[in-house]
Amino acid sequence: MAFPSDLDIARSVTPRPITEIAHELGFRDDEIELYGAAKAKVTVEGIRRLEAERPRGKYVVVTAITPTPLGEGKSTTTVGLAEGLNVIGKRATVAIRQPSLGPVFGIKGGAAGGGYSQVIPMEDFNLHLTGDVHAIGAAHNLAAAFIDNHIHHGNALGIDPNGVLWPRVLDISDRALRDVVVGLGGRENGYPRQTQFVITVASEVMAILALASDLQDLRARLSRVVLATRRDGSPVTAEDLKVAGAMTVLLRDAIKPNLLQTLEGGPAFVHCGPFANIAHGNNSVIADRAALAGSEIVVTEAGFGADMGAEKFFDIKCRASGLKPDAAVIVATIRALKMHGGVGRIVAGKPLDPALLESNPDAVRAGAANLAKQIENVAAFGVPSVVAINLFPTDAEPEIEAIREVALQAGARDAVVARHFTDGGAGAADLATAVWDAAEAGAPDFHLLYPDELPLRDKIETIATRLYGADGIDVLPAAAKQLAQYEAMGYGRLPVCMAKTQYSLSHDAKLLGRPSGFRVPIREIRLSAGAGFVTAILGDMRTMPGLNSKPGGERIDIDADGNVVGLF
Repeated sequence: MAFPSDLDIARSVTPRPITEIAHELGFRDDEIELYGAAKAKVTVEGIRRLEAERPRGKYVVVTAITPTPLGEGKSTTTVGLAEGLNVIGKRATVAIRQPSLGPVFGIKGGAAGGGYSQVIPMEDFNLHLTGDVHAIGAAHNLAAAFIDNHIHHGNALGIDPNGVLWPRVLDISDRALRDVVVGLGGRENGYPRQTQFVITVASEVMAILALASDLQDLRARLSRVVLATRRDGSPVTAEDLKVAGAMTVLLRDAIKPNLLQTLEGGPAFVHCGPFANIAHGNNSVIADRAALAGSEIVVTEAGFGADMGAEKFFDIKCRASGLKPDAAVIVATIRALKMHGGVGRIVAGKPLDPALLESNPDAVRAGAANLAKQIENVAAFGVPSVVAINLFPTDAEPEIEAIREVALQAGARDAVVARHFTDGGAGAADLATAVWDAAEAGAPDFHLLYPDELPLRDKIETIATRLYGADGIDVLPAAAKQLAQYEAMGYGRLPVCMAKTQYSLSHDAKLLGRPSGFRVPIREIRLSAGAGFVTAILGDMRTMPGLNSKPGGERIDIDADGNVVGLF
C-alpha cells in the first residue's frame, strides 16, 4: 500500500484545542489571541511574564549538510526531534519558520515538515496562516510608496533619485520583477527610475520582525532603516520620511508569535522567515523566547547548510538576542552524500537517479567530506553537534556506518539514525536521547566567528575562508564602493549576512562536496541598518526567485467539497 501523502496524514489527526497547549506552556487566557480553534498568537506581555517566572529551557538548533534541490528533511527532522523529546519524557517545543508562498507554489512546496512529523493545521501553516507575511509586505511597500511620493512632492529631503536603496516586495516568485522601471506615463505617475522587487521574506522588514525583542524595539529598528541617500551621500531613514510609525502599526499583531501544534499534540511556534540563501533564514527571537520560557528544551531550525543558516543563527540571531545555544543537530541523507561524492544527479520534479538507490558506501564516504566540513563549521562556534541520519527505505547499513565513521572522526558527539518521517516521535527517540545528552553538556565555549570591530570586508573574508573553505574573496568595484560608503556612514560594526547559493559550500552551485581552490566574488553590498546587518551578494545570487517549468502551483486546487488538494 502506498504511503499516504503529507496532506492526508495531516487531515487524519484531530488537533487539540490550541488553548490547552497554550495553558500547558503557562500562558493565561488573556495572553492568548485565537485564530480559530487550532491556532493562536501569544502576547509579548505573556512571554515577558513567563520569562520572569521560569528558568530558560535548553536551546537546540537544527541545521544540515549542503542540501540537494529536494532538501534533506531538515524541517521534518526539527519537528520529529521535538516529538521524540516529548516521547522520552522531556517537555519540548518546536520553533519553526513560516514558509514563503514563492516555494509553496514553486519547486519546494510546503515547509510544515513531512510524513508523521508535521506541524498542523498543514494548509494554514503553508498558506496565509495569520497574515504575518502580508503585513510585512504592506509595511515594506508603504515605505517604498513614501519615498516616491516624497520625491514627487518637491523632495524637501534632497533624496538622490539614483540613491534610492529600498526595493518593493512580493511574496510570489516572479523573475519578471527582478529589474523594473517605475514612474512611467508622465509627471502625475511619479519620477521615472529603475528599481527592483525582492521576495517578501528577503525584506529587511522580515529580518527586523525576526530580531525585534518587543513592539518598542520594532519601532526603533524601523526608524533606523536607511531608505535612500541624499546627493551628498548622507542617509535618509524611515524616521526622516515619517513612515516608521505607520509601518509599526501594520506590524503590531505580526510581532506576536503564532502557536500551532505537531501531529502528536506538542507545542509549535511558527514565526518569521525562511530563505537563508538571501536572508538570515531563521525564525524569530521572540518565538524562541516564548518557547524557552515554557519548555525544558526548544528545537529551532536554521535554513539550508551549516555554512548558511546556522552561521547566521550564531553570528546574527544570537548576537542580537544574547541567547546561547546548547547543541546543534546536522541533518544528512545518504542520497545527498552520494551526490556530493560524484554519483547521480538530483533534479527537482524528476524521478530520482537510479544510481542513488544502489548501495554505495564508497560514494557516501567521499561525499561525507561535506558533512565533515559542516561539523567543523558548527564546532567553529564552540557548539557540540549530533548528526541525524534521515533514513530512506533504500538506505543500506554499510552506508549508514560510513556516515557514522566520518561524523565521529570529524568531531560530532554522535550520529543517529532517525525514522521520524514514517514513525513520528517514536522514530526519533534515539536521536532525542543523543540530543538531550549533548544539550545537557552544553556549549560553555560558545563564541561568535568575528568581533564587531572587525572591518566589514574582513568579516566577509572570515566567513568565506573559515566556513566555505575559500582561498579568499574578490570584492568587485561596485561592492568596494558600497563597503566604503556604509563604513563611512558608521555601519562598520554590523555583522554580515551572506547571500549565496545553497547548493554548494562555495558561491558556485556546480562545486559539490568539499570544494577547494576557489575564490568568492562579492558583487554587491546592501545595508539593513534597522535589522542590524549588511548583506553581501555573492556571485550571481538573486533576491527574487523565478518559477520553474512545472511549478507546484499547477497541482494545487480545490475539490468539490472545498478542500485544498495537491499541497505537499
